Amino acid sequence: MPNTYTQLHIQFVFAVKFRASLIKPEWKERLLKYITGIFQANNHKMIQINCMPDHIHIFIGMRPHQSISSLIQNVKTESSKWINDQGFCKIKFAWQEGYGAFSYSKSDVENVIKYIQNQEQHHKKETFLQEYISFLKTFKIEYEEKYIFKEAE
Repeated sequence: MPNTYTQLHIQFVFAVKFRASLIKPEWKERLLKYITGIFQANNHKMIQINCMPDHIHIFIGMRPHQSISSLIQNVKTESSKWINDQGFCKIKFAWQEGYGAFSYSKSDVENVIKYIQNQEQHHKKETFLQEYISFLKTFKIEYEEKYIFKEAE
């Protein structure tokens, strides 16, 4: 759209259903490239992406033509279908319902990139659940513990 200028940096965080550790090192890079392609096909700029076996961090420059909810629904649906079509998991793969979306200023970009790149080191000290609750508290987002990424019952 002419004369529309934005600078929107958003980090998305979401988990594998029941926080199961299903993302394996053997196909992790292929998944990250596939998800990057989804964002690019939707005309958003991938800044940094990384995942652990049970969750993913995605940092983008977002264009304002699409809502966050429709974008993440598209990413989750398409990537789940792709993982299942590839036969990477012995059970059906699905992402957990819900997601976190956190906005950052231009001055924060380098720190967020480093944070996402260093997920493996970070999670030697803190679990995903601790990390996620820390994001919610840092961004002063009200939440109910019972709705935070459920484990299998």
